Amino acid sequence: MMKDRLKILVTNDDGYQARGIRTLVRLLRPYGDLTVISPKNPQSGKSVAVSMGFVPIAVKKYKETEGERWWYLDGTPSSCVKFGIDNIFWPYKPDIVVSGINHGSNAATAALYSGTIGAAMEGAINGVKAIGISLDDFSPNADFSIVERHFPAIFETLVTHYSKRAGTLYNINFPSINPEKVRGVRVGSMGMAHWEHEYERYTPEVLAKLGHTPQPQDIWYVEHAEEGEEMYVMAGDFTDNVGNSPTADHLLLSEGYITITPHNINNTDYDEMRRLCDII
Repeated sequence: MMKDRLKILVTNDDGYQARGIRTLVRLLRPYGDLTVISPKNPQSGKSVAVSMGFVPIAVKKYKETEGERWWYLDGTPSSCVKFGIDNIFWPYKPDIVVSGINHGSNAATAALYSGTIGAAMEGAINGVKAIGISLDDFSPNADFSIVERHFPAIFETLVTHYSKRAGTLYNINFPSINPEKVRGVRVGSMGMAHWEHEYERYTPEVLAKLGHTPQPQDIWYVEHAEEGEEMYVMAGDFTDNVGNSPTADHLLLSEGYITITPHNINNTDYDEMRRLCDII
C-alpha cells in the first residue's frame, strides 16, 4: 500500500449510475480522497469531445461522505474532467485522473473512440497522471471480480513508477474471465483493427442480436421520428488489420492477459516528420 494519500478525480463514460464506476470507487478508497464526476447519461464513443457552443450544462452534487464527494455533469467524460480541474480542484490539481471501469473493451483502435480513454487524455492534457480501465464485457451487470482481484497491485505499480514523459496515460484492459484463469499482465501496443458494416436498421431482431434492451428515451425517439426518417443502430463487425504485432493489446486480451497500453497525447509521427524535412 502506498504511504501518501492521493487526491483522485474519478470519472467514466457509462454514466454515474453504472456499476463499473461504483466498483472503481470502492477499489480506490484506500488510496486517497475521491472526487467523482461522471456523466449524467451514457457517453460512450465521445473520445475527447467536450460540451461547448454556449449550451447550458447541468451539474449536480448529489452525495458527500468523508473523503468522498459525488457529482454528475450532463456532458461528455472529458467535460467532467475539465469541470473537476477548473471548478472544483482549482487552483490546485488532482494527483491522478482514473476513468472507468468501462463496460466493454477499449483495446486496439477502440481507444481512439472511447470516452473512457478520452477522459484520461483530458487529464494528460492538463498535466495530470491518468489511467483508463476497461473490462471486456458490455453487460450492465458485468462481473468485475477480475478487476477487484488484480487492479490494486497494477494501480500501485503504475502510480509509483509513472512515466516522466509529458502527456503519458495508461490504458488497462481486463479480459472477462475467471480471475484464476488470468495468464498474467502484459504491456502491449495499440492493436490495429477497424469495424465493418457498422450501421444496421433499428429492428427488434438486430437489437436482440446485439443483446440490447431499448431504453425509454430510445423508444420515444423512434416513435417521434419525422416523416421520411429511417432508424439505424451502430453494430458492426470488429476486424483485424493485416500485420498486427504479437504485442497488440487486443490479441493479448483475447489470449487471457490483462493488458497495459501506454498512450501519449502527442500524436506527432516523428519518423514522418524527419522524412518530410528531407524533401521539403
